[in-house]
Amino acid sequence: MAKAPRILSSDEEVQKVLELTRDVDSVELKLTVPEPAQRSTAHTLGLDPLRAQIRQVLFFETPDLALDAQGLVVRARRSQKKGDDTVVKLRPVVPSELPEAIRRSPSFGVELDASPGGYVCSGSLKGAPESGHVRQVMTGEKGLKKLFSKEQQALFAEHAPEGIELGDLSILGPILVLKLKDLLEGFDRPVVAELWIYPDGSRIFELSTKCKPSETFQVAAEARAFLAARGVDLDADQQTKTRTALEFFTSDLDKASAELEPAGKPTAS
Repeated sequence: MAKAPRILSSDEEVQKVLELTRDVDSVELKLTVPEPAQRSTAHTLGLDPLRAQIRQVLFFETPDLALDAQGLVVRARRSQKKGDDTVVKLRPVVPSELPEAIRRSPSFGVELDASPGGYVCSGSLKGAPESGHVRQVMTGEKGLKKLFSKEQQALFAEHAPEGIELGDLSILGPILVLKLKDLLEGFDRPVVAELWIYPDGSRIFELSTKCKPSETFQVAAEARAFLAARGVDLDADQQTKTRTALEFFTSDLDKASAELEPAGKPTAS
C-alpha cells in the first residue's frame, strides 16, 4: 500500500483534509509512542494498566500480502467481557466515490485516520459473529468464511484479487492487545491507549481520540498542546499496528514454508 501523505505538510494537504472531512462519518487522531518512552508516557498520563481490557486481534491474509496490495484488510477480534467482532476494510478510499448502496448500510462507516505521520480514509464493514466463533476459527474447529456476514463476504468478493477466496486466507496472529479508554486530567475528551504486544516482545503503544469531522483541526491542536506539555515526543517516527502485524506474521509463514520445502536429491554413493 502507498505511504500515507503527511498531514498538514502544505496548504494543498490542508485543503485535501478539509475536503475529506466533509464526506467521512468520523475522525480518529492517533499518535504512537516509541518503545523507550512508553513506560514514562503511561506514567505521566496517569494510565492504570489494571483497568485495561484484554483483546486478541487476528488478521487474515495471503503469504504475499495480496489483500494489502489491493487495499483490503480482513480482521477479527476477541474482547474481554464484550464478545467477538469482525471487519472487512477498504483502505484507502475516496468517500465521495463509494457506491451509494454500501454507504447506506448501517454496518458500514467511513473514517479519517490522522497522525503526525500522515492521514488515510478507510471504509469499514463491521460484523458481530456468534460468541466464541473467533476462537473456534483459531483452533481450527470452524471454517473462516462463516465468521463473516453475507454482506462482508460480498464486499470481500468484490474487492479481493482474482482467484482468492475467504477460505484461502492464512490466520495471522493472534496479537495480545491491552486497551484502556479514559478521561485524562487536563483534556476534556476520552483518550484511548492501546498496547499491542507482538510475539517477539516488541510493542506498539498508541494514543488516540475521536472527534466529529467538523472538529478535526481544533481537536488536533488541543491534543498536540496537551501531549507536548507532558513531554510526549510528537515528532517521533510513527508505526502502524496493522502493517507491523502483517509483516511480522507473513515473515513467519515464509519461514515455515521454507522449512517444509523438500531437500535436494541425495547424492549417489
